[in-house]
Amino acid sequence: MIDSGRGEGIYEQGLDRVAANSAPLTPISFLTRAAAVYPDKLAVVHGALRFTYRQFHERACRLASALARRGIGRGDCVAIMAANIPAMLEAHNGVPMVGAVLNAINTRLDAKTVAFILEHGGAKILLADQEFADTIQEALSQLANPPLVVGIADDELDGPVPGEIEYEDFLAEGDVDFECRDPQDEWQAICLLYTSGTTGNPKGVVYHHRGAYLNAMGNAITFGLGRRSAYLWTLPMFHCSGWSYTWGVTAVAATHVCLRRIDPAQVYRLIADEAVTHMCGAPIVLNLLVNAPDEVKTSFPQTVDIMTGGAAPPSAVIEGMEAAGFRVLHAYGLTETYGPATACAWQSVWDDLDLRSRTEYMARQGVRFLTLEGSMIADPDSGEELPWDGETIGELMLRGNTVMKGYLKNPDASAEAFRNGWFRSGDLAVRHPDGYIEVKDRSKDIIISGGENISSLEVEEVLYRHPKILEAAVVAKPDEKWGETPCAFVTLRDGREATAEEIIGFCRDNMAHYKQPRSVVFGPLPKTSTGKIQKFVLRDRARSL
Repeated sequence: MIDSGRGEGIYEQGLDRVAANSAPLTPISFLTRAAAVYPDKLAVVHGALRFTYRQFHERACRLASALARRGIGRGDCVAIMAANIPAMLEAHNGVPMVGAVLNAINTRLDAKTVAFILEHGGAKILLADQEFADTIQEALSQLANPPLVVGIADDELDGPVPGEIEYEDFLAEGDVDFECRDPQDEWQAICLLYTSGTTGNPKGVVYHHRGAYLNAMGNAITFGLGRRSAYLWTLPMFHCSGWSYTWGVTAVAATHVCLRRIDPAQVYRLIADEAVTHMCGAPIVLNLLVNAPDEVKTSFPQTVDIMTGGAAPPSAVIEGMEAAGFRVLHAYGLTETYGPATACAWQSVWDDLDLRSRTEYMARQGVRFLTLEGSMIADPDSGEELPWDGETIGELMLRGNTVMKGYLKNPDASAEAFRNGWFRSGDLAVRHPDGYIEVKDRSKDIIISGGENISSLEVEEVLYRHPKILEAAVVAKPDEKWGETPCAFVTLRDGREATAEEIIGFCRDNMAHYKQPRSVVFGPLPKTSTGKIQKFVLRDRARSL
């Protein structure tokens, strides 16, 4: 009789997990390896600055050592608010080298939100870019116990450098031979990133070392990164830790080309001068490049791969990008999934299709990354998977090692997000017979403008504070440049008058500028019989404005 083999079996007995055959996965190992294997290879470019992988590793080690000497260790939080500069790359390695958690803060946020994040995340040290000194100082003034501030100076910027010590002086305190403290457990937290999610209250998304390692590898493989690649930082590193490319580029010992801000002329120049092969960005980046003046469009011999997320680029943009020497890859992801989780993997049969037909396929969010364990379109109530017919709409659900640990200090939100063993994205999609996913609608209240999530509830909360407004509702309005912008529908109090400019100005004074409504429509709001505002009606109206 054949033994069923149930139970532990001979392949488990006496075969233990020990240091010789098991080590926690961590993305900081990528820099250690790159520095050992390719010490003299160009690692980081930032203007006239050039760092080899040996220098990159030494600077990260100095940062780690300096943090340790200031008492930073496992479980402590170190925040950074900076543009896409070398210090951001160094922080993504040096901070976790001491077992600490890196909190990269969105540079577009207002001081009040920055203050909330610093307090909620418990940052003990803040690495602060000179460019954002005013916002940082205002945020710090709102804290009872502000963190130690290390100011990052830039010779090309004017104004004060925030903090008690300058970044280069801080690095000088550190030891270049600092021994990395590998995580004791790959489930250990590595990053804290905030997303507005579906409410106006920022949620702290916690990443672990394993997920960061795997998604970095998934990115490198999916995007075709290699040792000869040069990656241009047109995607903010504060956004999902740069979609994990902060580590993925280093994993293959490619070159990081830093960029403080998006300027089409500078982007084209860097592509040509630094032989850029890869870049990422929201659809607005594609629009900026396509619509840039002809005099700034520098020609280059290589084809540049560009990965984009959010709404699918229109065919005219794809056509323009291809004509300019780019190859577009459409991907989908969230802060909760370390950035990209699915991508529209190219099929060779699409090569000979006309532009319109190709665009229809390229608009899909595609198939799961090889490092993501599962994706499905399911009934949001029952959790049952729906047919692969390209028509039945359900909620896009994901699961695997590249899904967040959960929301910091918010167990209820974490439990709801992971209900029934899947991460609930809140996005509505269909699955085609070939297995490719296509998102049909986003979470009802989220507006994605220039790649940034804006909570309609957060904007509405500000509008309701205006003394002349009785009721308010905010929905997404299509926008050629930004993808979407907030559109406010407001009902004024009896006998009161206001202009759109007045309402917009009030919002500008009370929130981050990119969140303010670009359009204001006055009048009664459509409601159900129970008094609930019918936002789907307002979305239809906004599309026709």
